[in-house]
Amino acid sequence: MVKRATHTVGLDIGTSRISCIIGEPGETGLLEIVGIGEAESRGLRKGVVVNPEAVVDSIIRAVEEAERMSGLEAEAVTINLAGTHIMGLNGQAVVAVSGRDREISADDVRRAIDSACAVQLPAGREIVDRLPQEFIVDDQDGINDPVGMIGARLAVKVHIITSPMTARQNAINAVNRAGFRVDDMVLGQLAAAEAALTEEEKEFGAALVSIGAETTGLIVYQRNAVQHTAVFALGGAHFTNDIAFGLRTPVPEAEKIKRAYGYASSASLPDGARGELIEVPSVGGRPPRQLSRQILCDILQPRAEEVLMHVADEIREAGWERQLSSGVVLTGGGALLGGMVEIAEQVFDAPVRIGYPERDRFGGLVEDIQSPQWVTAAGLCLIAQRAQDREARALAAARRGTTRLTHLVSRFRDRFSGIF
Repeated sequence: MVKRATHTVGLDIGTSRISCIIGEPGETGLLEIVGIGEAESRGLRKGVVVNPEAVVDSIIRAVEEAERMSGLEAEAVTINLAGTHIMGLNGQAVVAVSGRDREISADDVRRAIDSACAVQLPAGREIVDRLPQEFIVDDQDGINDPVGMIGARLAVKVHIITSPMTARQNAINAVNRAGFRVDDMVLGQLAAAEAALTEEEKEFGAALVSIGAETTGLIVYQRNAVQHTAVFALGGAHFTNDIAFGLRTPVPEAEKIKRAYGYASSASLPDGARGELIEVPSVGGRPPRQLSRQILCDILQPRAEEVLMHVADEIREAGWERQLSSGVVLTGGGALLGGMVEIAEQVFDAPVRIGYPERDRFGGLVEDIQSPQWVTAAGLCLIAQRAQDREARALAAARRGTTRLTHLVSRFRDRFSGIF
């Protein structure tokens, strides 16, 4: 396979599905999708590794498929941070500007963020990400980047993501055992937001709800910053289990029925589909039965309302219920269930849409990933590419600085060579 240093790999390690995307920087500024791969996920429970060997095998299969398609070799990957053990909290701090001329430096910003994140954590937990919300210079708030501004006091508000050390390390170890290096680990719903939310939604207020197999992630944006995050122990597998129990059919058959005929909103179910009969396999060698789609909908709707009500309650308790001007965006495999948008609009009392990888950020095979299931992997790949771009710019700036210094030293030597 051809090796190129410019490609990036996003690896979404989900409870039911592992998705891999390989991308390269495009000429127009888009991230060109050149390879995609997926595999059934085994060895995870609620986003946490419980069987390392099974997880390693699933990772290898997903990445190898993307490698074959792209002709590139994956070495370093950016993976998602997932699980109900993840917690988010807000912190803030004020520091005095250290420079004599009161010009805020990058060091002042670092000190302010470090102070805001100096929180007491339970034993075994660690801070895995620090997301600045806004800076305040003296009494001027709403500042995104204060470096270079003049002021006596610098305040910062930060959203802090924490996770148990062992859960995070187990995921990294599984990737390493599959033969890949983890460059970064990003909160799953944060990665999804980078791929699916527009800049206007981030600015004016929006909630992204990522419905996975066994967990549902929430992230709230406003003023182009993360304001709140949460993870719930509910997801698409609960819909499947409800069907299996309610229709007395095996879980694999229940999953097939959900994907082919499932609808979460009785009111939105097309009239012609209400009486449509579905063949339901039975257990214990009994003959299959036939039931209407309306009965299936009556099973799914209460669960859909429960999942979304948990999210709505969290948003309300966090104080963001009336501040989501841009509404709610649904992503993840659970968003594929018909009628979820209609139920969500009733629950949130806000506009709701399905989130897809935005076409103004991705090129190449972008049409092949136009599904809410691919949003997190696409976001991880995009975040990795942006980090690579920043590193390249910093390296170029350092080289320019070294070149200028060398040039000045040469001029100094030339000018005073006759003296020494």
